[in-house]
Parts: sequence; structure tokens; C-alpha cells
Amino acid sequence: MRRTWWIYLIAVLGLVAVAAPFVWMLLGSFKTQGELLQVPPTWLPQAPTSQNYDDLFNKANFPRYFFNSTVVALAVTAGNLAFCSMIGYALAKLRFKGRNALFVLVLATLMVPGMVTFVPLFVFVTNAGLANSYPGLILPFLVSPFGVFLMRQFFSGLPDDLMDAGRVDGTSELGIFARIMLPLTRPALATLGILTFLGSWNNFLWPLVIAQTEDKYTLPVALALYSTGQNAQNYGLLMAGAVVVVVPVLVMFLVFQRHVTKGIAITGLK
Repeated sequence: MRRTWWIYLIAVLGLVAVAAPFVWMLLGSFKTQGELLQVPPTWLPQAPTSQNYDDLFNKANFPRYFFNSTVVALAVTAGNLAFCSMIGYALAKLRFKGRNALFVLVLATLMVPGMVTFVPLFVFVTNAGLANSYPGLILPFLVSPFGVFLMRQFFSGLPDDLMDAGRVDGTSELGIFARIMLPLTRPALATLGILTFLGSWNNFLWPLVIAQTEDKYTLPVALALYSTGQNAQNYGLLMAGAVVVVVPVLVMFLVFQRHVTKGIAITGLK
């Protein structure tokens, strides 16, 4: 124990370094503009106020941005859970010509940087008439190579005897997938769902170029634009907006952290 005290010290210092900006942001969102500009700065609000949040939701149209982010994130997450599990099951358990080649293709797409396909994808979505719309924000991300790989690896570890037993009982292939195999993949589904939701919620560049009017902005885009516009010096409003963006995903991750860890660990052992 005496020899490892420095490990705990480094861990504590790392935790403080990571958590301090978030704590400062949360406390700063309850400060007045004058207190935020005060030198030396104060850690705790001297006169806590919720005015920044009132301005955020009553004047800055943030409820609309919050709604857009929620709709897009939930739709993308639902699509990945449905389609990635289907594709992963097919690649792991169904026998058909070209299956291994398709899996290699999925692995190859994991190695392609997103910026390489960004412009072609933008041109395709724009020519399809989906710019500045919810389908344009959602459809390109309904399936991810990582999700297909994750689900394929998990399905590969499940015994084929379960499928054979279902066929003997007269269960259809769809029934075997939906009623027998899919319920066994809950840890992987939880991992995929949380990681997909976090990635979609925090996505910035794609909504920035696709959403051309304010009524389609998501929270990260709106917050970035507010930080460079007439509200650029309103630090309390910006901190309140950052809290609105960060807290939901932070709470979600903390609540489901056990499922994420378990899903990744189990999948890695398959």
C-alpha cells in the first residue's frame, strides 16, 4: 500500500484536472456577468442567480435546439440498434456467399477517416433534397461500421445450438433473431446505444453544414454560433448553454456506465 500511494495521488490529480472545468462551468452558470469578470475570480457564486437559464430558454430559443438534438440522437440511436444488430447477426450466424468479403468491407470502412467521405456525403444529401431537414440529419448515421462490428462479434460468441433448437420448434428465422438471439445481446445493445447517443448528441460538423435555418439547429451548433455572435461576451449565458449540452449525456453515461463496461468487456472476450 505504501509503495502505491503515488498511483492514487496521480489518479486524484487527474480526476481534479478533468472535473475542475466542468465544476467551474456549472458554478459559473449561476453567476452574474460582473462576478464572472471579477479579478481575482470567485469559485462559489456570491449571489447565485438563475437568470442565465431564464435567458437561455426564454430568449435564445434553446428549447427548440434541445428538441432537435433529442429527436436526432434518439432516431440515430434507434436506427443503429435495429440495423446494426440485423447486419451483425447476418454476418455472424447466416451462411451465404460473400459473407466474409462483406465483413472485410465493414472493417475497411472503419479505417477510412470521416473527412474523406464528408464532402461526397454532403453533395449526395443535398442533391437528394434532404438539406435542412430531419432526414438529412438522421439518415447518413442510421448504420455505423463500428456498430456492425460490435454486434457481429457478440453474436459470434453465442452458441448455434440455440438457433437449432428454435428451428426444431418451428420458429422462423426472424423469430429466432428477435425472440431468441437478440435478447441475449443486451449488454452489447446497451453499449452501442449509449455510445451512439453520445456521438450523435455531440455531433457538430454535420448539423452545421446541413442545418441552414435556426429551426433545425442542434445544441452544439447553436452554442457555437452564440459564442461568436452578439452574445459572445455573455459568459454566463454560454456557460448555462454548455451545462444544458453536457449534463444530459453526463448523467446518462454515469447511469449506464456499468452496461458500457460490461458490454465492451464481454465483446472483447468473444
